[in-house]
Amino acid sequence: MGGILGPSTSWGRRLGKVILVTLALLRGRKVSSKINLWPSRSSLKPRYIWQMTTAISIEDVRREVKILKSLSGHNHLITFLDACEDANNVYIVMELCEGGELLDRILSRGGRYTEEDAKNIVVQILSVVAFCHLQGVVHRDLKPENFLFTSKREDADMKLIDFGLSDFVKPDGRLNDIVGSAYYVAPEVLHRSYSLEADIWSIGVITYILLCGSRPFWARTESGIFRAVLRADPSFDDLPWSTVSPEAKDFVKRLLNKDYRKRMTAVQALSHPWLRDGSRRLPLDILIYKLVKLYLHATPFRRAAMKALSKALTENELFYLRAQFALLEPSQDGRVGLDNFKVALMRNATDAMRESRVQEIVNLLEPLALRRIDFEEFCGAAISTHQLEALDRWEQIACVAFEHFEREGNRVISVEELARELNLGSSAYSILKEWIRGDGKLSFLGYTKFLHGVTLRSSNTRHN
Repeated sequence: MGGILGPSTSWGRRLGKVILVTLALLRGRKVSSKINLWPSRSSLKPRYIWQMTTAISIEDVRREVKILKSLSGHNHLITFLDACEDANNVYIVMELCEGGELLDRILSRGGRYTEEDAKNIVVQILSVVAFCHLQGVVHRDLKPENFLFTSKREDADMKLIDFGLSDFVKPDGRLNDIVGSAYYVAPEVLHRSYSLEADIWSIGVITYILLCGSRPFWARTESGIFRAVLRADPSFDDLPWSTVSPEAKDFVKRLLNKDYRKRMTAVQALSHPWLRDGSRRLPLDILIYKLVKLYLHATPFRRAAMKALSKALTENELFYLRAQFALLEPSQDGRVGLDNFKVALMRNATDAMRESRVQEIVNLLEPLALRRIDFEEFCGAAISTHQLEALDRWEQIACVAFEHFEREGNRVISVEELARELNLGSSAYSILKEWIRGDGKLSFLGYTKFLHGVTLRSSNTRHN
């Protein structure tokens, strides 16, 4: 066997087949290959060696090892120990989890969990996925088979495994290869343009299964499953959904939104009323960096519209934002600046974050080097119109927000200026005229459309 994988290791050839070995110790699949068990040098607990011997590219293997090596420090992430190779195979050595797959436990319970037990499972899944996403790693194959229990005890912790399809992704990056498992694949993956939100869809599928014992999208063929994912809506009418709490149903619906922009992030899901626990500290969410970046580079008119929108939120809806603002550790005057965002991100950094270049997003927050923002402005900066549109009370929020906007931000605006605000060309003028009232200011319709944004697909509508 060769040494530990590293810079000096030669990877200039292709491997054979991936074989997942030993039913009891690895993935619950029948295989023909033998596994070697090593005792731990420190705790004498056994480890398993994953023998990689299907035709996959060298780059895929290198990426998986790199991800496993660079991610560290989370309780629900499989512990990477070593990687080495011989003339024929690559071996990835990880901690041994002896409690079996989440799928096996679901089946042993007759296909579904109680709501309280499901919460415990979902919190663990969201916790580790939030960690991965902050580091710029998208798993791309979340399913019950890829969560192992550390022991056979009922209260054993779960570990996320199998990063063979995972990848690094920049905060504003998109991926385009179709990977994953058919029942859990997100619509945007099938459209070949996706990012971290694809994992959230998969968690929605898992939660749906936990609560009702059946899949939200089903067909006899893979192509049929894909059609269902793209076109069908999951049913919440049949048993046992009538006995499931409204909060749980809302939670699942907000994960299984076909518009990825409207889905909650993993951190937001942890703060959802169904799972909310005041004693559990929420992790940092990379989404606030993305949204604050957009806000800082927006026009004064758009910033006024966003501030008005944030003032329409209830204290319950501000829970997530308060938690995120606290993680930035505001100064005594209650404000945060560029250094707060830098330090908060660095406090959570692993080698994976450097590999995915997540930290580069801080450079785009440079305007905060010259000024600081308080919680009220932070709320205007760190909210997503698309996510709010997914709420049942969106119309009420928009009405209250428009009242604030009328008092504090609405002003006379020409069709030409509005087009520039939206980065649209002259062919959009006829549509934009409908958004402006007789007094030259945005109407309620215009305000909501302006917040949402418009993309006209004709190439000549772009404003240059």
